[in-house]
Amino acid sequence: MDSRWRIAPADFEDLRLLDLLRLHLEAMRRWSPPDSVHALDLSGLQAPGVTLFALWEGETLLAMGALKTSRDGVGEIKSMRTHPDHLGRGAGRAMLEHLIAEAAQLECRCVSLETGSGEAFEPALNLYRRRGFRNGPAFGDYEATDFNQFLHLDLTPG
Repeated sequence: MDSRWRIAPADFEDLRLLDLLRLHLEAMRRWSPPDSVHALDLSGLQAPGVTLFALWEGETLLAMGALKTSRDGVGEIKSMRTHPDHLGRGAGRAMLEHLIAEAAQLECRCVSLETGSGEAFEPALNLYRRRGFRNGPAFGDYEATDFNQFLHLDLTPG
């Protein structure tokens, strides 16, 4: 991670964060079938068991990402987004590494995520797969469709 960057729990009052969340939700609605948008809105990101993080360079918001934990030892990545002005700088990779480290610290046995299919999702899918995530079955309350896919990263030692 760039030494000028810092990652901290998000401030839900920060208008820069709210703008990035709005961009994220608009994109998910644009590129996903209506019944397949599982991105968390502001209230979902403030729910118990969910922690939203923001990645900053000085006063500039580069990216955000949330970790949702469950009692069954699964950490779920939610609402991860790099600001369009900062794509290609490694902010998404830095946020992903932070979320994985948080899940490990919370003793999650794996990190999972649900995402879509198609050209709009390929950059994120490439990031996850390069990090070692593998396609697998639906988890939690998700139901598999022709559109969504589920990726998992095992955190158990071995």
